[in-house]
Amino acid sequence: MRSSRTSRRLLAAALPLLLVVPTGAAAWPAAADPACTAPAVHGAERQVTACLDDLTTAGTVASGHTNPDDWAGLHAAGTTNPSGVPGVQVDGYFPDDSTTNTNHGWNHDSQFVVRLPDDWNGKLVVSGAPGTRRQYANDFIIGDWVLAQGYAFASTDKGNTGAAFYRDGSAPGGSIREWHHRVTQLTKATKKAVAEHYGERPRRTYMFGISNGGYLTRWQLENRPGLYDGGLDWEGTLLRADGPNLLTYLPAALKHYPAYAATGDQAAHDAMIAAGFAPGSEFLWPFHYSYYWDLTQRIYREELDPEWDGALDAGVPFCPSGSTPSCDADYDYSSRPTAVKDAVRSVQLTGRIGKPLLTVHGTLDTLLPPATSSDAYDALVDRAGRGARHRYYVVEDGTHVDGLYPTYPDRLRPLLPCARTAFTALTRWVERGTRPPADGYYARPESGDLLNTCDL
Repeated sequence: MRSSRTSRRLLAAALPLLLVVPTGAAAWPAAADPACTAPAVHGAERQVTACLDDLTTAGTVASGHTNPDDWAGLHAAGTTNPSGVPGVQVDGYFPDDSTTNTNHGWNHDSQFVVRLPDDWNGKLVVSGAPGTRRQYANDFIIGDWVLAQGYAFASTDKGNTGAAFYRDGSAPGGSIREWHHRVTQLTKATKKAVAEHYGERPRRTYMFGISNGGYLTRWQLENRPGLYDGGLDWEGTLLRADGPNLLTYLPAALKHYPAYAATGDQAAHDAMIAAGFAPGSEFLWPFHYSYYWDLTQRIYREELDPEWDGALDAGVPFCPSGSTPSCDADYDYSSRPTAVKDAVRSVQLTGRIGKPLLTVHGTLDTLLPPATSSDAYDALVDRAGRGARHRYYVVEDGTHVDGLYPTYPDRLRPLLPCARTAFTALTRWVERGTRPPADGYYARPESGDLLNTCDL
């Protein structure tokens, strides 16, 4: 039985780790600095410019030019980040009809942030928000680090946010298809803005994303490779019409975990493992059942298969299998109509990457287990004949969000330093022709600074 102390620690960890973050708006200065000039972001309906002494979160939290709610829980406490990067920040949004993003009190989706450091290295990093988060979600885990190296940095909210991201009035799969468009739109607009600001276009452009941002990195390199020179995919989501996808394995978790939790039922446990959850990840199952599996299953099922529950909006939370009509614990993707498979097919990945891609995934990811995501994606890339452009690194004891590391420091390790190491390997591959290590499994080191270092 879990101790009350452990329960309190899990609850404390869970609060900032929810798939959907709090709806507080970033505090924004009343007016832009009239003395600060910045390029126009092509196609933006609105933009606000600020010249800042520090574009990293060490400065933007204090100045109100980020929203810590957007990136809460994605990194482990104690992570060391660089700071002191002066430059220009442009915030704004592209035309859009949906209004879920409340940052700045704008109540307008398709918000973006573009940061242009004074000491520019001639390159650009673009990212899309993970989960259903907003445009600042990558500020701490990606933005600070690349800005300190001189990269310009741009990030988008993907065009819809929050637990009701599917309510944008589009056909099934349409909200996810908008993610593709918004990343492409921001990449093109930022390249033009960079050229105007610095007097030259970026020499290199990279995608770098986690979770749904990793999915977008894969999708962009498959479908828009001409915009990028390479990408870093940190535990990207895999969507395939014929499986695997979120709707092929999460129903098994919702159906079988309660029996395993109640009695230790071996058959239920075996069904969980057969669904793709890693042996040894059992200690993470209570948290994920409480905070991730149910919500993720319901909102993505509503996006891709809204007819399953009729007039209900994203189903019934935590309904036991067999107890409620249209209970998501009883969802069977394989038996759903062709239209559902077509919706998934409209957003699926193929593995046909057109530029170099490095994938990093933790063995104990219990939201997107490697067996249902990156293992299968690596095989897709190989089947598509693109394996020479891809490297896949499996990191022992990594899980989906580093914010859980302080709760289990003896069982988990942060993936952020491994993602950064892999990104460096990617840029050396692209720019110097230095081939990164072959696909491999990286065991947990017996000693060292796991929070800030990772050797690949």
